Amino acid sequence: MLVQDKIKQLLSQIQAGDFRALARGITLVENELPGYRDMLMSLKDTQNARVLGITGPPGAGKSTLVNALLHHWITAGKKIAVIAVDPSSPFNYGALLGDRIRMTDFYNNPNVFIRSLASRGALGGLHSNIVEITDLVKNAGFDFVLVETVGVGQSEVEIAGLADCTVVGLVPEAGDEVQTLKAGIMEIANIFVVNKADRESAETLYRNLRILVHERATDGKETPVIKTIAIQQKGIDELADAIETYFAEQNTHPEKRLHLLTEKCWQLIQAHRMKNLKRQDIKNALEHALQQKDFNLYRFSENYY
Repeated sequence: MLVQDKIKQLLSQIQAGDFRALARGITLVENELPGYRDMLMSLKDTQNARVLGITGPPGAGKSTLVNALLHHWITAGKKIAVIAVDPSSPFNYGALLGDRIRMTDFYNNPNVFIRSLASRGALGGLHSNIVEITDLVKNAGFDFVLVETVGVGQSEVEIAGLADCTVVGLVPEAGDEVQTLKAGIMEIANIFVVNKADRESAETLYRNLRILVHERATDGKETPVIKTIAIQQKGIDELADAIETYFAEQNTHPEKRLHLLTEKCWQLIQAHRMKNLKRQDIKNALEHALQQKDFNLYRFSENYY
């Protein structure tokens, strides 16, 4: 069977909701194997499923929030996909999958698809092909696609160019109002979550965030701030309602959709123009260049491309 025929068959299986086919398709796109671009060019209805980004600093309980939202939406009869981007080894780019243990309740659930991706050194807390992978997953008939970032801090802002709604999770230890104002990641939140709200100082962080969103409100609309204790499922109903309300209101703001698509297109064009640059080739060239006494990284980089 020709590659094009295999791709067509695989895509048909994905659109029919075949999780095994979807897993194979993701592997195809993740590793840019033969036929992956033909499959991407054949995607349809990629705007139906809503993409929810879950981000925040390490220790904010992102995986626990995802797990709690899964419990809520599966009970409501929704079909959910989770794309969890994990930190990678800087040497072999394999993923560290420790957080996935929190989602073991759903591994055999027919309405939940979970896939871990290694960040492979990509900045922004995501995978370099996350846009393409997410659009492929959206073709499998899900209601929501949850994308959980690595949790590296302020460089995770790329999630804002991917998700229809971005939830930023924080914990009481996140710091006072001044530190909050300085954190670049705060600019991308559509919803703030103060997780582990039973801890000391949670109320202080909550009040400071409420002041912050009030000062930054546009058209009289403030960014929601919600307290949760995700491990106990507390506050999750309110969080899910806020997310669904945001999705519903987004339909009335086509300029937001245009901005989101512009960001996605920007990322795709960047990736396309960088495709001929291979990390191993750079490593080999660096190994040779380092033998020169006058080695300069900036001159090397300028001359390389």
